[in-house]
Amino acid sequence: MIRIVLAEDQGMLLGALASLLELEEDMTVVGKATTGVEAVALVKEKKPDICILDIEMPLMTGIEAAETLKEEACKIIILTTFARTGYFNFARAAGVSGYLLKDSPSDDLARAIRTIMSGRKVYAPELMDMMSSNDNPLTEREGQVIQLISEGKSTKEVADHLKIKTGTVRNYVSVIYEKLHVTNRIEAISLIEEKGWFK
Repeated sequence: MIRIVLAEDQGMLLGALASLLELEEDMTVVGKATTGVEAVALVKEKKPDICILDIEMPLMTGIEAAETLKEEACKIIILTTFARTGYFNFARAAGVSGYLLKDSPSDDLARAIRTIMSGRKVYAPELMDMMSSNDNPLTEREGQVIQLISEGKSTKEVADHLKIKTGTVRNYVSVIYEKLHVTNRIEAISLIEEKGWFK
């Protein structure tokens, strides 16, 4: 029997998911959580085979919970509405075994659980498509410039840090905006965060 802990902050969806999984002959839901903190505590207490985590939950996100549970024997599946490469990259870095989207057919979840229990990883096909067309257009130096700007550094501070002229920093910023098709630093930073390009 595959023992599962579910974490989802929307009560109705949590109940529906639990009911669906309980219909499977080889699965049982041993715990339900509405926050990442509860999910971590349940996994440590119940020792399930699989923990299914939503990403955006109170107190601790699904990705933070996955990071915390890295040392546990439990396999982690992220189940989310967000098909964002940034989230996907963070989830993979946290060592999750699956990243699935909530709008997938319900059969997909049970199938994914069995596949993961057999030792393989399962990622939503939409994300794999996005990853293949998601090459970062910025050079390493351009990445350093925008990273420092995202940390709140002024043009002069960026120049001092990288030992280049302020005019050179401004040139880099113009090139970054052009490559990313944005008009200001806020747009640039949020796009880079969404794509998961910050180191």
